[in-house]
Amino acid sequence: MKLTSFLQDGKLTIALTGEIDHHCAKAYIQSLSAKIEAYNPRICVLDFQDVSFMDSSGIAVVINTLRNMTRIEGSLVLTGLSDQPMKVFRASGIDKLVEIKEAV
Repeated sequence: MKLTSFLQDGKLTIALTGEIDHHCAKAYIQSLSAKIEAYNPRICVLDFQDVSFMDSSGIAVVINTLRNMTRIEGSLVLTGLSDQPMKVFRASGIDKLVEIKEAV
């Protein structure tokens, strides 16, 4: 698990990398929660561009991040999704709860 992040004008962008599965999901959830708590952003963008694989544990990562952002009255955006993670999110209905944007 590796992630990088930066904050600009109230927007926290976090780039996730590698595989998101049951082995690392808890660590991702804790890291993302800590960053949101530390920066208190208006918008949190999770960038999945460098995620090579994701199972249903990725849903838990997104739901927990959404819950944290809702608690501080912020919004969550997902970007950079390849076909495989996008299929997981569509099957779960996450795409109806969270804004998904094409990578810029």
